[in-house]
Amino acid sequence: MTKIYVVIDTNVIVSALYSHKTDAATILVLDYLTQGILQPLVNNEILAEYKEVLFRKKFNFSPEIVTEWLHFFESYGISTGRTASSENFFDEKDLVFYEVTLAVEDSFLITGNKKHFPQTPNVVSPAEMIAILTLLDKDK
Repeated sequence: MTKIYVVIDTNVIVSALYSHKTDAATILVLDYLTQGILQPLVNNEILAEYKEVLFRKKFNFSPEIVTEWLHFFESYGISTGRTASSENFFDEKDLVFYEVTLAVEDSFLITGNKKHFPQTPNVVSPAEMIAILTLLDKDK
């Protein structure tokens, strides 16, 4: 299967870490990341947001698990720049995720909050990404 470049919105990681269903789309997305099928795209702002959000006391995530995921994204993520967007965002913190996606041709932004982003084919939910991967696997 061809490697697919993706930007992972923080809410996808939070949802996966909360989930107890091994077949949840968010968990499957993280599984595809660790298998190298999905190639994460990051920059320093995204990594900083991951760290800030995942260590929030309200989530009560294991520091070891959070540290493992942060290390994964720092080690295996491809650091890239941003391509400026003229889109308006409800939450300006979402802009970096979208602009990093725009910087790499044919990449996807995987988010649990599609309504916060422009309605384009490269902004997908975790379930939509799993469907894309399933179709690509069938086309082999």
